[in-house]
Amino acid sequence: MNCYTWQFLLLTLGHLWPCLLSMQNLNTQKMDQPFATPQRVKRAWVWSQFFVLEEQNSTEPLYVGQLKSDSDKNDSNLKYILTGDGAGSIFTIDEYTGTIYVIQTLDREKKPFYTLRAKVIDRITQLPVELESEFIIKVQDINDHEPKFLDGPYEATIPEMSPEGTSVIQVTATDADDPAYGNSARLLYSILQGQPYFSVESKTGVIRISSQMDRETKEQYFVILQAKDMVGQMGGFSGTTTVTINLSDINDNKPKFQEKFYYMKVSEAALVGSTIGKIMAEDSDIGENAAMNYVLEGDESHVFDIITNNETQEGIVILKERVDYESKKRYSIRTKAINHHTDDHFMKEGPFEDTAIIKISVEDVDEPPVFTLQNYVMEIAEEARNGSFVGAVTARDPDNANSLIRYSIVHSTYLKKLFSINAHNGTIIITKPLDRETAAWHNITVTATETRNPEQISEVSVYIQVLDVNDHAPEFPKHYEIYVCENAKSGQLIQTISAVDKDDSVEGHHFYFSLVQDATNNSNFTVKDNQDNTAGIHTAKNGFSRQEQLSFYLPVLIVDNGTPPLSSTNTLTVSVCDCDSEASTQSCRFGAFMFSMGLSIEALVAVLACILIILVFILAMLVLRKKRKQSLFPEKAEEFRENIVRYDDEGGGEEDTETFDISALRTRPVMREHKSRRNITTEIQSLYRQSLQVGPDSAMFREFIFKKLNEANTDPTAPPYDSLQTYAFEGTGSLAGSLSSLGSSMSDVDENYDYLIECGPDFKQLASMYGPSKSAMD
Repeated sequence: MNCYTWQFLLLTLGHLWPCLLSMQNLNTQKMDQPFATPQRVKRAWVWSQFFVLEEQNSTEPLYVGQLKSDSDKNDSNLKYILTGDGAGSIFTIDEYTGTIYVIQTLDREKKPFYTLRAKVIDRITQLPVELESEFIIKVQDINDHEPKFLDGPYEATIPEMSPEGTSVIQVTATDADDPAYGNSARLLYSILQGQPYFSVESKTGVIRISSQMDRETKEQYFVILQAKDMVGQMGGFSGTTTVTINLSDINDNKPKFQEKFYYMKVSEAALVGSTIGKIMAEDSDIGENAAMNYVLEGDESHVFDIITNNETQEGIVILKERVDYESKKRYSIRTKAINHHTDDHFMKEGPFEDTAIIKISVEDVDEPPVFTLQNYVMEIAEEARNGSFVGAVTARDPDNANSLIRYSIVHSTYLKKLFSINAHNGTIIITKPLDRETAAWHNITVTATETRNPEQISEVSVYIQVLDVNDHAPEFPKHYEIYVCENAKSGQLIQTISAVDKDDSVEGHHFYFSLVQDATNNSNFTVKDNQDNTAGIHTAKNGFSRQEQLSFYLPVLIVDNGTPPLSSTNTLTVSVCDCDSEASTQSCRFGAFMFSMGLSIEALVAVLACILIILVFILAMLVLRKKRKQSLFPEKAEEFRENIVRYDDEGGGEEDTETFDISALRTRPVMREHKSRRNITTEIQSLYRQSLQVGPDSAMFREFIFKKLNEANTDPTAPPYDSLQTYAFEGTGSLAGSLSSLGSSMSDVDENYDYLIECGPDFKQLASMYGPSKSAMD
C-alpha cells in the first residue's frame, strides 16, 4: 500500500472511532443485562464523508472508502447500489462489499467535491434493507498550480527625489490551489531585480522606495517581482512579473549659463527692434520646470531689451533705442535666467536663477544728417510780402567727419513756387503772397544732404501755418428774396438776415447790421440788429401800394469785429405783392412774380392759352410733314433717271436740236393743291443774268427755264429743299465752236461733262457753279 492509502485509512479510522466506541458500550450494556427484555435496534449505515486526492495517475482503480450496513452478515445477500455525480463513470462500487473506487484522475480546481447517493437491497426480495442516503466525496487539494500575476506587467510613476518608504504600487498574484487547505495558496513576495532602490512587502505586495532617486541621473527603472507559494518553502511553485517605474520631473535644478561673458556687436545704423544676438541657459529639468525668463539689469538696460523664445528657451537681445558710435562705443549689461516655477522645498537652497554679463560693441557707420527736430512748425501772416522770413531748419552730420549740409525743398512744384530755402543755412522764405482763405496750412518736405557723401540724405516735414489777417469784409451768405404785402403793418418782421466772413476770427465773429445813412428808403423799412450775428428787416409804415412802387432797395451796412474792422454794403430788394387777408407767403410770392412781369391774372391766362394753341399747331404740322415724306417719289427710281443723248459726229449747231426732244427733260405735271413755298426767283434770275453775259439771248430757252421754275415753285410734292435743274444746248453760231471729238485735240484740259448735253459757253459757268444736275439753295 502506498502512502496515500495509509493516509486515507487513518482518516477513516478517525471518523469511525466514535461509532466503534458506541457499539462497544452497547454490547457491554447487553452483557450487563442478560435477562432484559429484547428491544428492536434501528439499523444504520456505517460510513461517513470520503476524501480523494486530486491528480492521482493510476492504471487501476484507487480505493476511496467502503459503505457498510450493520445488517450485512457478509453472506453476499445484500447488494450495494451507487448513484449521483460521476457514479459509474468516475466512481464505481463493489456491490457485494460496498467498496468505492475512483477510476479517473480528478482536478480539484475543476470540481472540488461530488455528491452521491447509496442504497442497499436484499438480493432475493429486491427490497431495500436501508433507506437511500446521500454522502459527499471531497477532492483534496495538492500544490499543482503556480502563482500568477493576472494584471502584469505593471507600470507606475513617482516624482523624483521622493523620500524612502514612499509607496509606489501594489501588485497581486493569484494561486488556483485551495487556500483553505495546507499552504499551497499561501504566497510570499520578493524582489529579484530593483534593489537597492525598491523593496516589497512580502505578504501585501506593496513596492516602496528604498532610497532617493534623481531623474536627471536615471529616469526609468525595471523591477522584477516574484510570488512563491508554500510560504516560500522548498518545493513550492513561483511566478514573476515586471514593474516599470518612471520618475517624474520636479524643479530641482537651477538654470545655468555655459558662458559667464557673451560678446555681441551692433551697428549704429541698426533700427529699433533689430536682433543683436542670442544667449541660452541650460536647465536639466524638463517641461515647465525648465521654462525660464531672461531679464536685463543695470543702468543701460533701457538701450537694450531681451525677450524669451518659449520654444527654444533662448534669450534674444534686441535694440530698444538707437545707439550712437560717437556718443558711446561699448555697453556692458547683466542678464539673469530665472525659472518660472519653483519648488518651495528646494528654494531653501537659494533662488533658481543664474547670471551672466553681455558686452556689446557699437560699430561706426556713415550716417545721414540728423535734424534738430523730428518736425518743424512755423507761422507767417498772410499779408507778408515776398521774401519774408518763415523759419529755419537745422541738421548736422552725426559722424566725426562733420560734413557740410545742403538743404532743399522736395515734392510739388506748386510748393516750390510759394517757398524757397537757403541751401546753406536752411532759412525758409516765401516767394509768393499767401492767402489763408485758399490754404491755411502748407506741408513741405526739406531734405538735408551731406556734401561729402550725397547718398546720405535725410528728410523732415515742415508745417507752415498761414495766420489770418482781416482782409475780407462780411457779406450775405445767400441771395435774399424779400416780399412785403400791401396790407403789411408797421413794425412787421419781413426777413431775418445774417452774414459770413471768410476770415478766421480767434475770438469768434461778431457782425453789426445797420442801414446806410443816406438810404432813401429809411422811411419805409428799418434794420434791427439782434446782437447774435443776425438782424431783422421790419416795416416802418402801414401799407404799401404796387401801383406806386413795385420794389424797394435797402442798402445794409455790415461791420465785423476784426482788427482793423472791415465793412461792406449789401443791397436787399423788397418786392411788394398782393396778399390774402392772412398774408400768406406763397400767394405773396406768386403775385409779386406776376406783377414783376407787368401782367394781370387774366392776361397771363390768355398768354398761356395762346402758347398751348401754337404748340398743338406745330405738332400737327410735324405729323403732316412726316406723312408726306413717307409718300415722296412713289414711282420707281428708274423713272427719274436722267437720259443723256450723245452724238459722235460733227453737229450742225442749232440745227442739231431737231434730233433732241427737250420735252423729255420736263417732269409730268401733277395737279395738286398749290401751297406757298419760298420764292427763289430772284436768285435764279441773278444766275440767269450772269449766263446772259457770256452767250446770246435765246427767247426759246428763256421761256423754257421760266416754265420749269414756275412748276418747281408750285409743286407741293417736291423734296423739302429747293433744287436747281440745269438744261443747256448749243445754240446757233456758238462762239465756243464745236465740242465734238474731232476737235478735241485743240483742248488743253480734258473736262468731264457726264451729266450735261453738249453745251455752249452760255451755260457752262452756271453748270460749274451748281453741279451737273442739281444744287441745294436753302
